[in-house]
Amino acid sequence: MNKINFKVESVENQSEVIRFLDDMIYEYNSKRIGKHDGQLFTRIIRNNNNNNNNNIIAGITGWTWAGISEITILWVNEDYRGKGLGKKLLSVAEDEIINRGCSTIFLRSYSFQAPIFYLKNGYEIIYILDEFPNGFKHYNLIKKIT
Repeated sequence: MNKINFKVESVENQSEVIRFLDDMIYEYNSKRIGKHDGQLFTRIIRNNNNNNNNNIIAGITGWTWAGISEITILWVNEDYRGKGLGKKLLSVAEDEIINRGCSTIFLRSYSFQAPIFYLKNGYEIIYILDEFPNGFKHYNLIKKIT
């Protein structure tokens, strides 16, 4: 048997390597499932009254694949919370997810983030990790859509 010569190293350009690893695991999973329909989605809300180039005040991102979906980020600038932006983005994302033929959405939220918001929008807790981290809870939620 040939001995493999390797070394473990840290990475400077992490986003490039993360993208590569995501692509590799996607290919592996897709071969096993028989579906190669994975797509990302991202939607943002801008403050058009702000002349600043960085006028994004809210956004949502995630993916769809093989009839399932995960919302990985839903963020609203603290100055704009409670004005319906999160609900609007969630609704737009759910419509896109349905249009792509998915029936299940998965997402995560810490106890100091928005688990109550998701519960009010039809998501159910599937499990909670306690003390993850330091006295907080990590919620894992799901929503069945059709």
